[in-house]
Amino acid sequence: MMVLVVSVFVMVCADNILLLIASWTISNILLARLMLHKHQWKAARQSSVLALKNFTIGFVFLGAALIILYCLTGETSIQAILIRPIAFKWGVLCSVLILLAAMSQSAIWPFHRWLTSSLNSPTPVSAIMHAGLVNGGGFLLARFAPMLAAEPIILNVIFITGIATALLGTLWKLMQSDVKRMLACSTMGQMGFMIAQCGLGLFPAAVAHLCWHGLFKAYLFLASGSAAKEKRLDLDYPPSLKDFLKALFCGLLAAYMFSITSGKHIMVADTTLFLIFLSMIAGAQFALAIIRGHGKAKLLKAIAATLFMGAFYGLNVKIIELILAPLHISVPQPLNVFHFIAATLLLVAWMVMLFMRTNLKHPYPKWLLYGYVKMLNASQPHPKTVTANRNEYQF
Repeated sequence: MMVLVVSVFVMVCADNILLLIASWTISNILLARLMLHKHQWKAARQSSVLALKNFTIGFVFLGAALIILYCLTGETSIQAILIRPIAFKWGVLCSVLILLAAMSQSAIWPFHRWLTSSLNSPTPVSAIMHAGLVNGGGFLLARFAPMLAAEPIILNVIFITGIATALLGTLWKLMQSDVKRMLACSTMGQMGFMIAQCGLGLFPAAVAHLCWHGLFKAYLFLASGSAAKEKRLDLDYPPSLKDFLKALFCGLLAAYMFSITSGKHIMVADTTLFLIFLSMIAGAQFALAIIRGHGKAKLLKAIAATLFMGAFYGLNVKIIELILAPLHISVPQPLNVFHFIAATLLLVAWMVMLFMRTNLKHPYPKWLLYGYVKMLNASQPHPKTVTANRNEYQF
């Protein structure tokens, strides 16, 4: 485990392409080895093999990109490579290869199956996997941000891929019946949001996301054993219109506080506005959990909590921007139709989650049942990684 942690630190700090690919490979091999904690357990063995196959694909993509960049520039330093001019076609090719490597590492659709099939791993291994190595895709995109940002079409592809994965992973999470599978789908959704932030050109925000997601998800995995005993929180959905408007007001305050502390203008006409919009939704959803019921004290508590949340998030993004300023990786992009479509989809999905409730007296339409079953089946792990009979588990 210690060797794995050291190799991850080397990967994050590496400026030499040979050191980067070596530490990237060693980290993934060690992770696959940790997943194979019981050689006699067939399902665990298949989980490790599936992950290793996926990591091999990512290694090929990343290795090809680095070889091409070395041949074009003659440099082994990543910083030196990024300041050298590269022809458009080669820049696009290398950007696509790096994107594919990042997608395979961070379980972005359609490279997600290895993550949803990794649940045979011991819980501490799952914690370090979801808190650390699965974030490698976001780190890789941030490392090569200047090259990716030079081609707006690449950023659009990154954004669309990230949003699609975020929506898919979040939807799959709501369908799961066990804790670890739910957390795996949640990680897939969060990685989608992180990649989408890279597609917005807001790479420091993506780095902030991967840091806090890592800490939070590690805690959730390590505490997953007590999930069956915890008290369930009934949010009493759908909320009343009055409570929703209160929460929306709190969300606007959170977004405003985020814009102040992060130094981003709230009326800016670039992709920063999309991030502020997400802060508003997050703040409103957070406030809803506090406002339940009536009382002025609850509203004041929700206002204070959302103001703190917005300020905390904004300061995190600002601090990371300052730390990474020499790398020039904050490159907000002009808003386009893809951003407005994504914002609309997120808003509609949020409204459906809050206000759409089923009537048990009326059956579901067949097309909805068909879609549910298809989505549920698509979210399942690889059949070979499932222990269907307890006798197949070797103690």
